[in-house]
Amino acid sequence: MKNAESTVNAQYPNDSASASPIRQASDNCLAVGTRLADFEITGIVGEGGFGIVYLAFDHSLRRTVAIKEYMPGALAGRGRDQSVVVRSGRHQETFDTGLKSFINEARLLARFDHPALVKVYRFWEENKTGYMAMRYYEGETLKEVVRDQPELINEAWLKAMLKPMLEALETLYRIQILHRDISPDNIMIQKNGDAVLLDFGAARQIIGDMTHALTVILKPGYAPVEQYADDISMTQGPWTDIYALSAVVYFAILKKAPPTSVGRMIKDPIEMLIGEANSGYSLAFLAAID
Repeated sequence: MKNAESTVNAQYPNDSASASPIRQASDNCLAVGTRLADFEITGIVGEGGFGIVYLAFDHSLRRTVAIKEYMPGALAGRGRDQSVVVRSGRHQETFDTGLKSFINEARLLARFDHPALVKVYRFWEENKTGYMAMRYYEGETLKEVVRDQPELINEAWLKAMLKPMLEALETLYRIQILHRDISPDNIMIQKNGDAVLLDFGAARQIIGDMTHALTVILKPGYAPVEQYADDISMTQGPWTDIYALSAVVYFAILKKAPPTSVGRMIKDPIEMLIGEANSGYSLAFLAAID
């Protein structure tokens, strides 16, 4: 089973394609009014450690889109001519490998037309970096929904969310692709209630791998133990994503992430969901997640 970056973020509201435009902008952000190909930047949606997402208007097709720019802030910054400049020669290889992964991820996502996968319309290179134009999704991440509207969360709601997530993963697995970055802030709940699995963050994973920064690429509580291991016997597969998705449901029910998988290998302090059987959830559902 290949991972996303080997064949080919990270997350809203930091650097994925949804939520509402924000006013704050760092020096790394392109200015409102900047033209990129047929697109004009009209706002900034979010800025993360590995990318910036802009709200933009497509002058060719007359529609609003989100544009994600590859911008690993620890490795590069904005030059005077709007290009992205690598801070040090020793970071060039890592930057270039991350850029290749970013473009490959965009190419992968552009192949799909699944309602629960981010729709990429176009991708290209400009300003010595990469861009992808995506559908603009309005809504909140699952993390935000759990925080702001906990009364919505029940078994029926979670099952309705899980169905498109599992279908999207099945679509990926048919072509030997893993997501490897499922978490509450990487699932978008649109205003109509439909769930979307946000981008893979493949560039973030590649950069983390090359710099040996596991804290950069892994999300405690959601990453299974095989993602921490430097052992070829601990292979990753569909079970890697299923562990993460189950951890997401655990978070939605208990309002807290499960303990880290590596910690559980030593002493497992996890609070089993089965104890919530009298709180409106069926025993069968909780047992399946446990």
